[in-house]
Amino acid sequence: MEAFKNRLDQQKIPQHIAIIMDGNGRWARKHGKARVFGHQSGVESVRSVVEGAGEVGVKHLTLYAFSTENWERPQYEVEALMELLVHAIENESELLMKKNVRLSAIGDLLKMPRKVKEKLDGSIKYLSANTGLNLVLALSYSSKWEIVNAVKTIVAEAIEGKIKPEMINDTMFAQYLNTAGIPDPELLIRTSGEYRISNFLLWQIAYSELFFTEKLWPDFRKEDLFKAIFDFQNRERRFGKTSEQLLM
Repeated sequence: MEAFKNRLDQQKIPQHIAIIMDGNGRWARKHGKARVFGHQSGVESVRSVVEGAGEVGVKHLTLYAFSTENWERPQYEVEALMELLVHAIENESELLMKKNVRLSAIGDLLKMPRKVKEKLDGSIKYLSANTGLNLVLALSYSSKWEIVNAVKTIVAEAIEGKIKPEMINDTMFAQYLNTAGIPDPELLIRTSGEYRISNFLLWQIAYSELFFTEKLWPDFRKEDLFKAIFDFQNRERRFGKTSEQLLM
């Protein structure tokens, strides 16, 4: 699989890759363990993929870590996930610093437990001067929430007279999303063999290339990331145009 890295065109590395990290629970059942064991094992996959993304020059990597819908899971699993987040943030910060990785987060972060929010804010500040890969964690995130929240803000500013209807367009609307200032993902990866977007970056992935793999997230490594990028580089991205127009 390492051969995929050697075959990548460095001029066509996607600036932004987003990943739906799916399959932790099924991986745990497959190994006769509780679901939480799958989440714990998935941390190693995050570490490998972050390293791989940095190696090939990806600028932004967004990981769907916890959705707003995930709050509806059994309480013991939610609590275990929050505890895992705290430990992961604590344990990985030094490695991220060594790798020159910045950290940021999107989502309804005010819903996160105080301990998680404090650790997250501390790590974001600690890594803020780094100039390499921007690792974006989507926490308590859903795209519908994000879009509705953006609309509410725009309406409020319109009522205050700060915005006129004719000022609203795609570019302006994007500035009210959580990902403002980050280019839209060129590549979206989902693991575990599911073919759904699951309320993730719906606005931003309008023209993203989608890559689905049967691998469960705890089995996904940077070599798999390179394979997805290689696949991406061999697709024709037309953005609504014809193949002939791209040649002009």
